[in-house]
Amino acid sequence: MGESTAIPLAEAKPGQFFRIHRLSLDGTMRRRLLDLGFIPGAEVKVLQKSPLGDPMAFLVANTTIALRKEESAQIYGEIIGERGDHHG
Repeated sequence: MGESTAIPLAEAKPGQFFRIHRLSLDGTMRRRLLDLGFIPGAEVKVLQKSPLGDPMAFLVANTTIALRKEESAQIYGEIIGERGDHHG
């Protein structure tokens, strides 16, 4: 999938699976996200949005992580499936 079709993780919906292509962050925040498992090629499941839509909960590397929209909007990739489509 090309960069032109990559979407931000913030646009994914609960129940969807997302494959990370790139992070457009620098410095401490980039390092923190990489340490948490938000690395290119990783699969992320969108768990839920808070009632106001921020933060959102994600499952990455078998850990539930909550990110603010300003963070998840800087993580780009593709939707790879919905709940029930995924086998792994």
